[in-house]
Order: sequence, then C-alpha cells, then structure tokens
Amino acid sequence: MKNILFQISVILGSLLLFSCNMNKETEKQQFTGQDGEVKLVVLDPGHFHASLLQKFPQRRVNDTVYVYAPEGDELQQYLASIESYNQREENPTNWHIELYAGQDYLEKMIEEKNGNVVILAGNNRKKTEYIFQSLNAGFNVLADKPMAINEKNFNLLKSAYECARTHDAYLLDVMTERNDMINTLTRELIHKEELFGELRSGSSDDPAITMESVHHYYKEVSGNTLVRPAWFYDVEQQGEGMADVSVHLVDLINWQCFPNEVIDHTSDVKLMAANHWPTRLTLDDFTRSTKLNAFPDFLQKYVNNDTLEVFGNGKIDYQVKGKNISVTVLWNYQAPEGGGDTYNGRIKGTKATIEIVQDASVNYIKELFIQKDESLDENTFNANMTKSITDLQKSYSFLSAEKVSEGRYKIIAPVEFRKGHEDYFGMVAERYFGYLVNRDMPEWEVSNTLSKYFITTTALEMARKGL
Repeated sequence: MKNILFQISVILGSLLLFSCNMNKETEKQQFTGQDGEVKLVVLDPGHFHASLLQKFPQRRVNDTVYVYAPEGDELQQYLASIESYNQREENPTNWHIELYAGQDYLEKMIEEKNGNVVILAGNNRKKTEYIFQSLNAGFNVLADKPMAINEKNFNLLKSAYECARTHDAYLLDVMTERNDMINTLTRELIHKEELFGELRSGSSDDPAITMESVHHYYKEVSGNTLVRPAWFYDVEQQGEGMADVSVHLVDLINWQCFPNEVIDHTSDVKLMAANHWPTRLTLDDFTRSTKLNAFPDFLQKYVNNDTLEVFGNGKIDYQVKGKNISVTVLWNYQAPEGGGDTYNGRIKGTKATIEIVQDASVNYIKELFIQKDESLDENTFNANMTKSITDLQKSYSFLSAEKVSEGRYKIIAPVEFRKGHEDYFGMVAERYFGYLVNRDMPEWEVSNTLSKYFITTTALEMARKGL
C-alpha cells in the first residue's frame, strides 16, 4: 500500500513539475527588429551546434550572451569556440559572455531571467525538460534537434507547445537542412506539375519516398577533430539514430512534399514498421573520438566482448496522408577517403522521379537528378524539363540542366553558389528572429513538428518491442 501511495505521489509531483502555470505573470517581450534587442541565453551547451548558432554576427542579437551551465569540458569547448570566433581575422564576432557555472544552473537561469531567447544544444535526455522549463519561465526557445528522444519526451513536448501558447512565446527546432540548395531545389521541382506530376502513393514494398542519411562518429568540424562527450554514445542521453538524425529526414519530407500543409499526427500519420541495430566500436575507436582511455561505467551495459554497441542505425516505414515513406539512418565510425556524412533520396511522381545522390559516383558532393517515368515520351519530358529550368532560373540564375542519358537529367547547381552546413545555423536563427518580430510563425510549423516527433518516438518504441 505504501509503495502504491509513493508511486502516486511521484506521478502527481511530475504533473505539477511539468504543468504550465496558466496564471504566471511574465514580462512579455516586444520585438521590433531593432539592433541588439534579441538577448541570448545559452543553457548547458553540450554540443558544438550551440556555438555554431553564434558563428556569425547578427545585428538584432545583443553582443552580451548569458551562459548557464555546469562546470566541465563541454562548457570549456563551447567557450573556446566562441573565443575563436571573436579572435578570427575575417568577420570576427564580438561576443561578451556572462557566465554562471554551477550545479543549480537551470534554477539560476529562471531566477535571474536575463535575456529573452534560450539556445539549447546538448544532452538530449535533458533537453525536453529544458524546453518546458524555459517556456514556462517566459523565454522563447530555439532548440537544436532532437527535441524529444522517447515517448515520454514527446508527451512533455506537447505540453511545452501549450505552454508556449500560454506565454505567447515561440519554440522552434533548428532545421538546418531546409537551407541546403539541393533540398530547396528538390522542393521546387516536386511542385512543377508539368515535370514531376503528382506525388505517387507507393506501397510498403515500393515507397513513394525513400531517404537515407549516413553519419560518422569520428569526424572533423571547422578543420578540427570533433571530440565527442562520452554521453554521446549513450542512447538514453543522445537518443538512438532513428530518434535523432531521422528528425531531419522526416522534416524534409514534410517540408518538401507537403509544403504549408498542416499534418495532424492523430489522423494523417500511420506507422507501419520500424527496426534498429547497433554500430560496434572498439575501445581504440572510442578513445580516438572522446580522448578517454576507458568506457565509463554508464556505458558498460552496452559493452559486449570489449566492444561498445551503439544503436545508431534505424529504419522507419510510415505513411503521411496515404503516401508510403521509408527513412533510414546509419552511423558508421569513419567516412571513406574523400567522403563525409551523406544523404541520398528518391521521390516518385507520376511523370518523373527526383533523385538526390551523394556517394562516390558524384565525389560525395550532393547532386540532383531527374528520371522520366516510362509512361512519358522523351520529347514531352525534354520540353517539360526545359520549361521548368527556365522558370527556376528566374530565382536561381546560375541553374542549368545537363542530359546525362535518355530520359535522365542532372540539375547543375554550381558548388560556389551553395552555402556550407555551418552557414545554415545562422540562416535558421535569422528566420526565427524574424518570427519573433513579425509574430508570423505558421501554424503548420507547430503541427508538423509534433507529427515529426510522434513518428520518430513511436517508431523507437516499435523497434524496441520488435514490432
């Protein structure tokens, strides 16, 4: 009986802890677009994406940044990155860091209420709680993905969005890949009806949309070896691959194939199947990546025969509005010579198929191809291709198309006209700050984000249960 009462008290305590205070008076920040009015608060920066959001100066962002974090290597790496941006010769930043380092960093942030936008990038086990607590304190939040890595987190994320509405605050996750040139052109081409036709429905065996992303544990960022924290290899803290990297794939599919459409996860989404499997790392692999000489105690449960097994790989089969979709995420240890993280995809229309290719055949540079459907004659396809490229050149003057074989074209988007991955973070931040000023973040951004995390977290539960 005592045990039951204890469990009830724990549940009630959790409900109170994560209940949005409807009567809480918070000072509402009015954003006008003036220089320096966005005041950043960086909470527990445990991932290099936290500093990338500050890599380039932005006029609306105040140079004084408030940082709340526990002491440790992750904080020091963040501070070193910011200092390197301040000290570089070309386009230096001028960040002034006001630091509070202590175990009560979250409580201190809420108590002092400095700033008006919280930046989150770090340990994913804590992130959803950080999101909720920040919104409940009246902050706006710009959070690196994933915002939820399991079913419990997803339910809390739903509450966080309700809390955002209560406090008239904005929550957005950092979807950098929407700024990639090839991804943007893919979105444009899908909606050239004369060229692509309509999106096929596909089937479970032959999906209309397939996407695959390959990442690597050992890599370089900004010319330096990326030192991973040990918790990065704990799926309870980082999240499994299907709950982490898959977020980008699912987001791109929503954004490219269902633009400006509200996707309701309770009626428009259906999970079909999910599977996951581990990547195996030796102690030498782990040491190169983390600079640690042993697997810490919290990782021992994943060690089998002196090999660390990390469930970084996963496959999700699902439907959105009746369209069959399959996404796959793979984590290898190190990229092949000349390669890096890759992204490949295929989207099938009634008149043509769009293919995103990033492998050895294109020297690991992401490229875009269009293959005509066999039902269409060559001359009609050629004419449709010419018209579509001519239309696109009004916005992208550098764009052209090259016929590589019968019924197949390569879209030529010269690399010099493409931004780099690290540039995307500033682009996302700039768009978000625009939302704060104009109060015009679209409703589909919220509904589709919830649908995205419903897909990834529900798939994870299915995979763990062997469904």
